[in-house]
Amino acid sequence: MEEKLTNSLYAHRYQILVAVMIGGIMGPIDASVVNVNYHIIGSHFGVALPAAQWIVMVYLLTVSSLLLFYGRLGDILGYKKVYLIGLLGFTITSLLCSLSYFWPSISWLILFRAIQGVAAGMMMSMPYAIIVSSFPPQERGRALGINAISISVGLAIGPSLGGFITYFAGWPYIFLINIPIGIFGLWWGNKVIPEFEGNPGKIDLGGAITNCLFLCSFLFFMNRFPTQGINYTTLFAAIVATVAFLGFLTIEKRVEPPMINLKLFQNLTFSLANLSALLNFMSQYVLVTLAPSYLNRVLQYEQNEVGILLTIFPLTTLVVAPFAGSLSDRISPRFLTSSGAAICALSLFFLSRLSLSSSAADIAWRLAMFGLGTGIFQSPNMNAAMGSVPREHLGVASSVLATVRNVGMVLGTATGGAIISALVPSSILQGSEKLVGKEASIFVLGLKNAYLWGAILTGIAAFTSLFISRHD
Repeated sequence: MEEKLTNSLYAHRYQILVAVMIGGIMGPIDASVVNVNYHIIGSHFGVALPAAQWIVMVYLLTVSSLLLFYGRLGDILGYKKVYLIGLLGFTITSLLCSLSYFWPSISWLILFRAIQGVAAGMMMSMPYAIIVSSFPPQERGRALGINAISISVGLAIGPSLGGFITYFAGWPYIFLINIPIGIFGLWWGNKVIPEFEGNPGKIDLGGAITNCLFLCSFLFFMNRFPTQGINYTTLFAAIVATVAFLGFLTIEKRVEPPMINLKLFQNLTFSLANLSALLNFMSQYVLVTLAPSYLNRVLQYEQNEVGILLTIFPLTTLVVAPFAGSLSDRISPRFLTSSGAAICALSLFFLSRLSLSSSAADIAWRLAMFGLGTGIFQSPNMNAAMGSVPREHLGVASSVLATVRNVGMVLGTATGGAIISALVPSSILQGSEKLVGKEASIFVLGLKNAYLWGAILTGIAAFTSLFISRHD
């Protein structure tokens, strides 16, 4: 494919980058605005929080379970087709999600969120492949770093934007905001993204089904196990995940062509870059899922103050990522990725030292430090992973990275939740009232141990990143 990328294509590369960043920012914004508003949506439909949580969970399950399939589909049909179809579907289902306000049951909203996840998977699986295919090797790191801005911006503005929209207009508008962005993205993407030729081939249906079953059941298990332990539901999910995973490996070794060529993981750089990314995203979500409760319930900050403090991390990443990506075009990524992960590990250790009387400044510099480490780590890591695979496998490689990100989010949330649940009584965790005295001390003890776990994860990522090398 590379010989078909003409100088004319390279001349329009930043226009192409803007096109994929539009889709890149929609996913994080949508996830974060829904995450902070699902309890309000549940109240509108008169359902308890466990039912309302499925608004978030079903989206995550469908997105994560289909990313690898879409990667293979992109390699066959072409990256532009898959990306634009996903963007179109995401825009349409956003409208349907907003219209569910007028329907009597939350079931319709959950259904539309599931379909939205199907479309989002198509949209999220292609950007890395499009960027790597559109930029010369010496500029890929910079481009991936700039693309990381869209994710950071989405994460940064999502909570405050969601709160603002819901307060002044109502929760249906958190979905309606996607429509004008999506329409512009479709027009611009169709105009500037080139028609990357696919490599004709068959769809590995057996591999796609077993992969989907494995990821759905595994993520469901990890979401439920920390709070429910072993019961009939979690045991069934664990059995399905195990059987589906073994079936997937068996099929991929025998079918030709496979949905994902397992030989990709024989590439040390590709495997270690993905492992390091998984550990980094796990640590991120250990941090971000527990911090709001600490800030609100222990230190007794108001929700708007919590939102301002938590934006420090993604905003720092936003500033740093492009520079780190550009630097990775000139030097070996292992120094950058290892240093970034080490900074994240150190910042989580410092976060584990927070107390009942920590000030906003104490928290701010620790969050900024974590954002610095993440910014230094992410772009060089993606550059190394995508640069290590043949062009005919860029779609699958892109979807692997996206899958790793989503799985890391779930595993980080689940393991962090499991640690704090083991140390803090459920009566404290399930409440919403402010914590004082002994209860506050118990919560902080659980928080410290969870953050130490996050520090260990990123410490391992720093070590594994030492063995990443440059491939162009």
